[in-house]
Amino acid sequence: MAIVEMRVPTIGESITEVTLSQWLKGNGDFVKLDEPICEFESDKATLEFPAEAEGKLIYVAAEDDDIEIGGLVAKIDTSVAAPESTDTPEKDEAPVAETKPEAAPAAPAKSANYATGHPSPAAGKILRENDVNPSDVAGTGKDGRITKEDAQKAAQNKPAPTTAVAPETKANTATAYSRNVREEKMSRMRRTIASRLVSAKNNTAMLTTFNEVDLSEVMKLRKKVQEKFVEKHGVKLGFMSLFAKACSNVLMEMPDVNAMINGNNIVYNDFVDISIAISTPTGLVVPPVKNVESMEFHEIELAIKALAGKAREGKLTLDEMKGGTFTITNGGVFGSLVSTPIINEPQSAILGMHAIKERPVAINGQVEIRPMMFLALSYDHRVIDGSTSVTFLVKVKEQLEDPMKLLLNI
Repeated sequence: MAIVEMRVPTIGESITEVTLSQWLKGNGDFVKLDEPICEFESDKATLEFPAEAEGKLIYVAAEDDDIEIGGLVAKIDTSVAAPESTDTPEKDEAPVAETKPEAAPAAPAKSANYATGHPSPAAGKILRENDVNPSDVAGTGKDGRITKEDAQKAAQNKPAPTTAVAPETKANTATAYSRNVREEKMSRMRRTIASRLVSAKNNTAMLTTFNEVDLSEVMKLRKKVQEKFVEKHGVKLGFMSLFAKACSNVLMEMPDVNAMINGNNIVYNDFVDISIAISTPTGLVVPPVKNVESMEFHEIELAIKALAGKAREGKLTLDEMKGGTFTITNGGVFGSLVSTPIINEPQSAILGMHAIKERPVAINGQVEIRPMMFLALSYDHRVIDGSTSVTFLVKVKEQLEDPMKLLLNI
């Protein structure tokens, strides 16, 4: 018996452990070389683990197990030969035995085989969220693999089950004054988020300063140019690109806010990589848009759109998650009026955007109703002085309240 051991490969410098989130092949199944056998959930992304040999798969680890880099996941018995396919004989018989109707099921048999194909990470998530059994989906990808498009179609076409009310019924079966509790293991991403947030609170001298911005002129600008902007670039001019550009302009002017601590040194960056906080079904991720200081507004919008799409589909690569010199998070999309965002280490500052609310404000001695937003800048006081943080927010506010300054970077 020739056995090949499948061990967790080195994924990234900072990753020491992964979670086996899902087996893609069954225990005892025959696997081909480079065929994905399972998925790993790391601190930053979900990754497929391909077979390193051809043979019979033997489980060693179980789903939800935490495995260190180099840890044993499975074994492959290479002495086991591939099972003989029944498709070829049926194809050979079909032309000769025309009177045998039983020869025709060859195609359905293959189709059924494809239906049991494993889904891609994005497809698997869609199927799980919509409670669709992968075995009921005919994969159109390579070797019968279920693609994202297959999963979306299956979710859309899923018939309403007669037991659709079961989950709701179960949720409502608790009697009055019930004190039932349940305990679930935290996902790898949730544990990583928790660890990083505690680290940021414990290892930085974090403070938050606030200001408010009148978005009247920004909203007029968007309304004026939106139609032509979409027509030319194929994407809307959103608030995020305007805020990102305003921040990048000021960050290039105030390098302290764009810096970070490295031991006893301060690292200053001559570029601006803005990490954009994106909410996903499994947690918050902050992939950076790189060199924002050199980008046009439509380039920023397209980059954010691409990263958001990949994040929600679980397709972000480790390289796409690396880096970032400053972070922007928008709690306003969830209705937050004001908050104190936590620094994204090793960065030194994070800008919090919030909900736009019409409020009465004094303008030239008169009360007017304006679309206002509270801004919050959390910063590491070890690197950034209080006066620097306040000045940064004031400059960002000035650029947003006068878009000509934003466009001309003055």
